[in-house]
Amino acid sequence: MPEVSPDRLTQHDRRIGTLRACPLRLHRALTRTPVPTYEKRGLRVSFSNSLPKMTPQREESDAHPAAQSWQEEPPFPVVPERNFAAQRMTLYALLVAAIVLPCVYVAVTAFTDYRARVTDATEFVARNARVAEEHALKVFDLNVTLNERIVDLLGGLDADAIRRDSATIHQRLRAISVNYQQVAAASVFGPDGKLLATSRTYPTPDVSVADRDDFGGLRAGRQIEQISRVTTGRVAGEQVFNTTTARLTPRGKFDGMVSIALRPSYFAAFYRELIGDNPSVSLGLSRSDGEVLAWYPPRPPGRMTLAPGSPLREAFGTGRRSGVVRIVSGLDNQLKIVAFRRVGTYPVYVSSGYPIATIWDAWYRHLSVLALSVFAPCVVLWGVIGQSLRRLATEEEAWERWQAEASMRRSIESAYRQARKMEALGNLVGSVAHDFNNLLMILSTNVQIARRRGAPGLDRELAAMERALKGGQSLTRQLLGVARKQPLRSEIIAIGKWVPAGRELLRASLGAKVALNVEVAPDVWSIRVDPAELELALINVAVNARDAMPNGGTFTVRADNVRFRHEDGFPITGEFVQITLEDNGSGMSSDVLGRAFEPLFTTKPKGMGTGLGLPQVFAFCERAGGLATIDSAIGAGTAVRLYLPRAAAAGAPGADVAQEEVVAQEADGLRVLLVEDNEEVAAGTEALLTMMGHHVTYVFNADAAASVLETARADAAADFPFDVVLSDIHMPGQMNGIDLAEMLQRFEPHLPVILVTGYAEELDRARQVGARVLSKPFDIALLDSLLRAIRERRQDTRTARSVER
Repeated sequence: MPEVSPDRLTQHDRRIGTLRACPLRLHRALTRTPVPTYEKRGLRVSFSNSLPKMTPQREESDAHPAAQSWQEEPPFPVVPERNFAAQRMTLYALLVAAIVLPCVYVAVTAFTDYRARVTDATEFVARNARVAEEHALKVFDLNVTLNERIVDLLGGLDADAIRRDSATIHQRLRAISVNYQQVAAASVFGPDGKLLATSRTYPTPDVSVADRDDFGGLRAGRQIEQISRVTTGRVAGEQVFNTTTARLTPRGKFDGMVSIALRPSYFAAFYRELIGDNPSVSLGLSRSDGEVLAWYPPRPPGRMTLAPGSPLREAFGTGRRSGVVRIVSGLDNQLKIVAFRRVGTYPVYVSSGYPIATIWDAWYRHLSVLALSVFAPCVVLWGVIGQSLRRLATEEEAWERWQAEASMRRSIESAYRQARKMEALGNLVGSVAHDFNNLLMILSTNVQIARRRGAPGLDRELAAMERALKGGQSLTRQLLGVARKQPLRSEIIAIGKWVPAGRELLRASLGAKVALNVEVAPDVWSIRVDPAELELALINVAVNARDAMPNGGTFTVRADNVRFRHEDGFPITGEFVQITLEDNGSGMSSDVLGRAFEPLFTTKPKGMGTGLGLPQVFAFCERAGGLATIDSAIGAGTAVRLYLPRAAAAGAPGADVAQEEVVAQEADGLRVLLVEDNEEVAAGTEALLTMMGHHVTYVFNADAAASVLETARADAAADFPFDVVLSDIHMPGQMNGIDLAEMLQRFEPHLPVILVTGYAEELDRARQVGARVLSKPFDIALLDSLLRAIRERRQDTRTARSVER
């Protein structure tokens, strides 16, 4: 079964529904919400705009002070609106800023710091290379000078002369090299590679270097071989590399070499001092072919050559003077920044390396400190902002609760004032309609008397009077419906069949220009309402829709089921049939919409509307136990929704207002006790009953009728003088017509009672006593049918008693 969710109800539906709550729900709300009270010394009813004001004559000083203060003060304290959304957005902006800005600052600072560290490392290795290059250049230049001095010392001596004078040459070589720490030995070799003299020892040992690469390269004229690989010196007995100079004969023939052995440890010690306490930085001295001469930290003995594919070795091979490259070290597989420089014109390079990992480690440590110093206060700030957001949410929830309570209070007070106004209007309209019904009753009875007596030549005038009577009955019906005093004839209606069956009636109300569209859910529930009132409500809405669409349009009738729960916030709860009446007309403004259900309010031109149409719709729904709402906007059309409660089950027929089919024959011979406070109504009714053959006894009110009946019952010798009681309901005195009927329930002999009324107050009591109810002004034929049925039952009773005897 498809159901309509309460979410489909518009906000305006809820607002109108809340403001127009029925008096019972209003009373329950008022018992939970205290409202200002004041002492009343008389009835004071006020109506806005076009409604009248009734105020008993009294002095202003008689009014209670509390009443004056309550009227002067606003119904609920008014406070400035708070823009929670703006405050929340501000806090969110602060939170985002408190997160983003520190993150951006840390990111920018980290990036800048990393770049600075890379730059510093590059400058550091470049500075190391430059210092090492200057140091190595001085050492090699000194070696050249020493070699030249030794060559000059030897002069043109051949190998044999050097051997003969080896002791003197040893002393002189020693004197030349002893003052230099980097020099391990100064030696002279013959053209055959034999050691001729050395500063290291004497006598000269029998040592040959004919198999050394530097000797062979020097003899072959290769410059690179002037600087040897690192070897263990045969004379010095330690790790050295040699710088050599060739000795030539006067004819330019190779005549041996002068060699100075340099200690790699000397360079390593200098590099250690230059680098300081940074073990991750490397500094080395290499030949241009990649052979390592000196290195710190020391390299493994088998790794004294740069890797063949090393970018550093390629740079050496191409003869670049200096540069900075990034390479992966062949020793530890770390990415390093390496600066290199060539030592003068020598085939030797110095290089310094700085691992990228060392930069990252230092950067991570600095970033951790930076993040801790930045985000520690930020976390506190985030917590403060988060707490502020939670507190704002709590304040907003409390504010919304307060606003809801204030809105409910204002709605209840507005509904209370509306209910008081409707109550006063109902009393006013009820009194007017009661008197007007009596006038209509007088006119109706006299017209029927004229019809029965015959009035030749007056048929046209009597017909006009009868049409006027019907118009007056319709008007009083609308008035009593708005005042909630119209007698109802409730029936169970299958709305799924009833709405489609009323197409022709709605088409007649809408006119030819408006198209009618009916959509009824297949499983829509049945309802228990007065069919005539429901029909009138649909006609009233249809007429308003027609007037809102002068150029034509579409009027849609929908019927479906809906359930309301207490938590939905709707004024009514339970199962209802929702009848939606929509048009695509001009719509209503908010001001008009707020007064749409107000009695006697109309926007139509003078003479075109009574202001009772929509109020009748609302009053009908409320009396049926439901609600009516309106949703409308200028240019968007209007939707009127009727919420009518689902019929629980078919009830037993009660004492509804009589509506039997009438018959043409009259029942005569009954003794009728007529109780009516209006003498003219009584006179007309008595005349009609007399014409129908009944015997009528008239009394003024129920108190007098009770006295007459008690007196008749007390006279046991005489036959009881009445067969039926025909009584008005509302009469002056201590008893009304229903009180009289309740008394007659306990009365012996039992007398049937027919009650006559113009509105529906205390009809439940009338149903409980089993009395039939006629609505003023009633058709005399309907009364005749009731009297005939009473006479037939009386005759049947008498016949049964005769048989028993």
